[in-house]
Formats: sequence, C-alpha cells, structure tokens
Amino acid sequence: MAKLFFSVDVHGANSVWWKWLKVLDLYDVDALLLCGDLTGKSLVPIIEQGDGTYNAFYFGRNWNVSEGSEVDEMEQRIQDAGAYTLRCDKARVEELSSDPTAVESLMMSMIKDRIAMWMESLVASIDLNSVDVLVMPGNDDDWEVDEVIKSFTDRGVRWPLDGVTSVLGAPTISLDYVNPTPWDTPREDSERGMAKRIEKLVKQLSDPSKAIFNLHAPPHGTMLDLAPELDGSKKPVTVAGQVNFVHVGSSAVRSAIEKYQPMIGLHGHIHESYGHDKLGETPVVNPGSEYGEGILRGYLIEIEDGRVGNHWKVEG
Repeated sequence: MAKLFFSVDVHGANSVWWKWLKVLDLYDVDALLLCGDLTGKSLVPIIEQGDGTYNAFYFGRNWNVSEGSEVDEMEQRIQDAGAYTLRCDKARVEELSSDPTAVESLMMSMIKDRIAMWMESLVASIDLNSVDVLVMPGNDDDWEVDEVIKSFTDRGVRWPLDGVTSVLGAPTISLDYVNPTPWDTPREDSERGMAKRIEKLVKQLSDPSKAIFNLHAPPHGTMLDLAPELDGSKKPVTVAGQVNFVHVGSSAVRSAIEKYQPMIGLHGHIHESYGHDKLGETPVVNPGSEYGEGILRGYLIEIEDGRVGNHWKVEG
C-alpha cells in the first residue's frame, strides 16, 4: 500500500511550506503533492523611522519594533503568513507609491525568488528518486512562476501541466484553471472552456477510471465548493446576521468526474470548504487552506492495486 499527501493553496506562506516538507518524515508517504496557488498576494514595507525603530502595517494593525531581533522576528512572521517584505526608508515608500509598475516588478522578483528558494530546499531535503513530488501553480499564480518550477524538473521535481504524469503509478491529469471568479485571476476560463481543457487531457488517458484527476477547481454542488456569497462590491452577503454560503465550483469539473469516474478527484481553490464528498464511486477532496495562520492542511490518501483506500484530513 502506498500513501500520498495532497495539499493546496499555500499562497506564499513560508511556515506552511516548511511543514509540507516535513510530512515525509511524519507520515512516511510515497508521494508529496502541492497543487495550486503557491504565491502570496501582498508586499509589506517595513519602514525605518530614523530612530532605531521600524514600522509595519500588517495583521490589521501598526507594529513598531526595534532594530535587531525585533524587526527580524516581525519580518519572519509576515513572511510566514504569506506576504513579501521590503525593509526601506520613507523615501523609498513614497517613490514606490507613485510607480505601480515598479511595485509590480519588485513583487514579481520576490515571488520568483521565494519559489526558487522553496524548490532548492525541496531538492536538497528529499530524495526525488524514491518519492513522487509534484508542484503545481493555480489560478492566482502568475505565468512567470511556471518557468521557475520547470527549471527544477531535471532535478526530479515533476511538472504536471500540459499532459499526463504518474503519481504512485497512477496516470494523473492536472489543471490549474478555474471557472470565472470575481477577482479576474490569471488562469480562468468559461465552463465551456474548462470542459474543453479537461477533455483534451482525458483523451491522453487509456483508462480514465484508473487515473487521478488533479483539478484545482472543485466540482460544483458538493461539500468542496461552498464560499461566501458576494454582492456587487465584493462584500459577503448576510442573511439573518449570518454570512450566506453558495456553491461556486465548476460544473465542467463535476461533469467530467461523473462521466469518467476517476480513482479520485484532488481539488482546492475554495479555502473555506475543506472536506470530502463523493460523485458516483469517485471520492473527491479539498484540504482547504489557513495559510495566513501558518496551518498546513492536507489529505493523506492510501492507494493499493489501483484503488483508493482510506483517506483522511490532517492539519497542524
């Protein structure tokens, strides 16, 4: 019996990345998968005040810390929660505030540097000849991230997009795209487009029922795709004082799983809707995400003789 560990949506959180690397030692797994939305979303300046102190606004408040260990600890805390940091003076902040292009370029450089650092730590700490390791971007990730990950494939990291790869001997198809969101992220498509993308991948399988479907978007109308309903200003809709949740997953993903009945469906994207469900005979899972709190969420999945056995959610 072989075991895989599947996790998603780390969004740049260093703390979650290091925990993911330790899964091999904790659970003696045979495959490690980190699939979708690898990068962070914000750049936090840590501003030198000129009197030996620094100021940073994060976690919903202003922080004033002294130079030395205090500012070092604050920087690590912010990076552990998924953001990128820039130590600078007030003049640099004013300069960047008036130049959005420079901010975008700076952040992209930081994003690529962090992914490269993660990949270096991966190849240095895990024997990729004995463990199947798959790392994949998601809808929130910029296209430049792909090239960073691909540059490590000659060192054993598996690039799963654009074709079929093998995980524990099971043919695996992967898709980074999701159905349309309110956020206009880089990798979105219509349901019709999603269906075409999935079908193109499925055609490369000799027997889809023996495959793993690693599709970042969760299937619509399941326990995996419930998210807060948003109004026109992207604020949560409340009913009787409670946030109203609606299904936001992909109907194309659901249709493909119902039609082909793969071994298992691996999904993410909707952080709040962690759990498992079943479509026909196919189990589907979404580990969810609490990257901002530094919590690793994942599913341990046992595979034996081409079938999924026990699967359970772990976090910590």
